[in-house]
Amino acid sequence: MGIENNLNTVLSSLAKEVTLVAVSKTKPNSDLLLAYHAGQKIFGENKVQELVQKAEDLPKDIIWHMIGHLQTNKVKFIAPFVSLIHAVDSIKLLKEINKRAEQNNRVIDCLLQVHIATESTKFGFDITNIEQAIANAKEFLNIKIVGLMGMATLTDNKQQVIQEFKSLKVLFDTVKNKDITTLSMGMSGDYQLAIEQGSTMIRVGSAIFGLRN
Repeated sequence: MGIENNLNTVLSSLAKEVTLVAVSKTKPNSDLLLAYHAGQKIFGENKVQELVQKAEDLPKDIIWHMIGHLQTNKVKFIAPFVSLIHAVDSIKLLKEINKRAEQNNRVIDCLLQVHIATESTKFGFDITNIEQAIANAKEFLNIKIVGLMGMATLTDNKQQVIQEFKSLKVLFDTVKNKDITTLSMGMSGDYQLAIEQGSTMIRVGSAIFGLRN
């Protein structure tokens, strides 16, 4: 099955209120163009250098999301064009995004990453700190917090994954307002579970583009 077929298979399983971010990290431009010509316009990258290069080379109506862990010293490279930054995990990073957005006369949409997994290697705010982080973010005029993002533990234990997604949905429901409307959770291996628990945005790579080398 080709990329177009894979894309259509994923899309056909989604309700219309769920947004698909095609995760194209490490994939060649030719693969992205196949998905683009099949109608996909939102792509996610997790390395700044790769994101900048692809944004330069590919059609200008592509909507780029930065989905990986973002270091403060790299924000300046994506601030002129990035549409949404998913993994905002500190006030320090928010401050830097705000500064770079202001320099580019932009307001950049951001998702706050919440640590819901048992793995300590995953980043994010603690569930108990999110409301404070949202309140702190109000002082920054060039960013807009539009939702929350989380990654479940990489495990075969389905119940654990469901519980982690559920905990993020409960938190999302408590902070949801006219601006905070996006709940980004679910990837190729667990996006159906995430959608069942209320995800409004999924990040799917290998189910569309095939396994990475």
